[in-house]
Amino acid sequence: MTKHDHHHSVFPDASGIYIFSPSSAVADPESITRATQRLNKMGFKVAVDRTALAQSQRFAGTDVQRLAAFGRAIKQKLPIVMASRGGYGLTRLLPQIDWNAMADSGKRFVGQSDFTAFSLALLAKTGAVSYAGPTACFDFGGKKAEILTAEIFGESMRGELEILSFETQDADAVDCRGVLWGGNLTMITSLIGTPYMPAIKGGILFVEDVGEHPYRVERMLSQLAQAGILGKQKALLLGGFTEYRLAAHDAGYDLSAAIAYIRKSVGIPVITGLPYGHTVMKATLPVGAKIGVATEKGMAHLVLDEHQH
Repeated sequence: MTKHDHHHSVFPDASGIYIFSPSSAVADPESITRATQRLNKMGFKVAVDRTALAQSQRFAGTDVQRLAAFGRAIKQKLPIVMASRGGYGLTRLLPQIDWNAMADSGKRFVGQSDFTAFSLALLAKTGAVSYAGPTACFDFGGKKAEILTAEIFGESMRGELEILSFETQDADAVDCRGVLWGGNLTMITSLIGTPYMPAIKGGILFVEDVGEHPYRVERMLSQLAQAGILGKQKALLLGGFTEYRLAAHDAGYDLSAAIAYIRKSVGIPVITGLPYGHTVMKATLPVGAKIGVATEKGMAHLVLDEHQH
């Protein structure tokens, strides 16, 4: 169960979305058409970047084309810039992106998965907030959309989302404030030691992944711990870890065993059940914003401060 409490709009102009493709090629052009129609129905004007459907090998166009799309995205009028999909490709572009121009544009960038690289680099380089949330194709371009995903996205973009509450099977007692940051675990670990890794102390780190066996999840979290990053955070929020297969030789080792190991070895509060990941239901989370986290029996609450922009 996920509850969201909201108040009146902080961003009066949250009415338009620019869809672009910074990573992998869009497999089905129809998904962009469906996403446009669905977002229109939700009250958003939508414009689609002219190379959104480009293809070069596995990418949505050449590196030069995808970089140019970022340039167009910050020059056009609509306030929200949404990735069509994740995949792979942003890592290649990080050294070429003009981070100050991205931050100064005031655009609200939204995406997930490969887009984690952009969000965290933007935060590391400028301190600007972006959003871990839906992508056009996966979340709005399918046969049907998940109502809660759409509702929470709309509220978040209008600055109305005050508290996100979710059920948790396994949460340490915590009541703290800190900078919310994170995203896809593989992408986060790929940034360690680069200029694009935010140096955040006392933050609230959230992670999710897809197709990664629990031992790989453990290994990545151990890397974050051994790099001196995980132990400096006030809490670790675990979203969805989906589409992996356990093997006979795991002999009882599973995701909960991996989590138990990390909890014991790192010693920071851990909260499971965050509704975010490669999942149909996903919240929209402000990466780089200061938030509060509190747990009670079976429930966790994120107090999202959308007021400080």
